[in-house]
Amino acid sequence: MDGVGTVSSRVWTVPNALSFFRLALVPVFLWLVIVGEDALALGVLIVSSITDFLDGWLARKLHQVSRLGQLLDPAADRLYIFAALVGLAWREVIPWWLVAVIVARDVMLAVLGVILANHGFGPLPVHHLGKVATFCLFWALPLLMLGEAFDPLAPYSLPLGWAFALWGAFLYWWAGIVYIRETARVIRLPADDSGQHSDRLDHEEVDGA
Repeated sequence: MDGVGTVSSRVWTVPNALSFFRLALVPVFLWLVIVGEDALALGVLIVSSITDFLDGWLARKLHQVSRLGQLLDPAADRLYIFAALVGLAWREVIPWWLVAVIVARDVMLAVLGVILANHGFGPLPVHHLGKVATFCLFWALPLLMLGEAFDPLAPYSLPLGWAFALWGAFLYWWAGIVYIRETARVIRLPADDSGQHSDRLDHEEVDGA
């Protein structure tokens, strides 16, 4: 068993099994959104949120924090956001331009990741703006679905959902611009004698990533 604070390379752990289960629910969630079963889709989202909490709690409780788990959690978050965006846009609940704005930012981050890797760096640390943007989108999409599922709630949940969606999209790109700035900064850092940067980036205080 891993020690406290140790990040292992293990794959088959209880937290990771929950993460895999959460990922397996993504296509179910997408299908439910596309066919308009918003109440059931919200139920899947609730189950996903519970497993998200449990896998993090169990990882710490059982000392099973793993590198794979650290990758699966944000990947699942993005897939649920993407699935909700595509499903709601397919039904014309939200415009496709909003999907394009959010997806384009993630594509841009992937490009920055390639640039960093080519210069010997790992990924930049997550900036608080990105966390707030993701939080806004996580509230926006269920609120929009709630308004679609229950007509009496629509006058309240739909405007609130749109407010969170637009604010989240704005913050998403604000954080993206900060990532661009920090990528430009760190690739200008001088390499050590071995020509490597990646280990140094982990200790570099990145104020905007």
